Amino acid sequence: MSSSELFIDEAKLSARAGDGGDGCVSLRREKYVPRGGPDGGDGGRGGDVVLRADRNLATLQDPQLRREVRAGHGEPGAGGRKSGRDGARLELRVPVGTLVYDAATGELLADLSRDGESRVVARGGRGGRGNACFATPTRQTPEQAERGRPGQWRELRLSLKLLADVGLVGFPNAGKSTLLRRISAARPRVAPYPFTTLIPTLGVVEQGERRFAVADIPGLIPGASRGVGLGDRFLRHIERTRVLVHLLDAGAALLEGRDLVADWEAIRAELGSYEPALALRGEVVALNKLDLVADRSALDGVEAELRRRGRQVFRISGATGEGVPALLRALVHALDAADAARPADAAREAP
Repeated sequence: MSSSELFIDEAKLSARAGDGGDGCVSLRREKYVPRGGPDGGDGGRGGDVVLRADRNLATLQDPQLRREVRAGHGEPGAGGRKSGRDGARLELRVPVGTLVYDAATGELLADLSRDGESRVVARGGRGGRGNACFATPTRQTPEQAERGRPGQWRELRLSLKLLADVGLVGFPNAGKSTLLRRISAARPRVAPYPFTTLIPTLGVVEQGERRFAVADIPGLIPGASRGVGLGDRFLRHIERTRVLVHLLDAGAALLEGRDLVADWEAIRAELGSYEPALALRGEVVALNKLDLVADRSALDGVEAELRRRGRQVFRISGATGEGVPALLRALVHALDAADAARPADAAREAP
């Protein structure tokens, strides 16, 4: 399976709006009015192409997002000052979190980050004026009308960034998918080997009266920020998160002798290289797979070092649920802190 088949978070779209209808040249013909005036109507406007965010969609792999889409053309005007009918508008639904770029210039046209938010991405052409619009006192029977204007044609690139409150990050096989299955109704694929998760998965967690979305980001490896292991495509899905949960494989540390602090530093470096702001994002560390650790005192040194570096550390098992309630409570507090800090940040950035 090629990398392009693994992802459903990017799409290309050729959007063609409808052309405007032509104006009509017509002179009024009635039984006792042999030289009636002009009565040609205007052409109808071409239909727009519109993208609308829909929270019920999760991917850009949708039959309606075929390679080329067209809105309806405006109808021509008619005699008797009858205007042509406007072309049918074409509205396409995309997931919340979709970024829309002009493929030719790279310009960001829209960031559809709220359910129901919409944007016209290709505007329909204006209908031409009929000859009734060109009559003057000195030119009473004009035989002139306008052609309809062509509709806009745009090549678009769509890119989806998941909208989640919390992002699960870590090396492959750190247990992110197992934890997401434990805390939400999401059912990502789980298997005892690396890179089981190839597409980000979103789950909703209920903690008391709070509900928040958690994204399971496919495992990262050194060089991810430069595209190694498709990591740059994974990393963009955590840009909108407010809090990160960094999972470390405690089982592998004891069974394989892995240095968990070094693993933590490696992933932190990739986050900062991809987007410096991610290095400042609120973070909670979870020493996962506690069910595989016989001597838990062996984790004391790792926990102490991470706490020395200012991190909250929790020992958990996504498989059994041990320690998970305390982690969820900490996430609620971290989200509250992120919400409280947001107005202050905005005030500092204001001119």
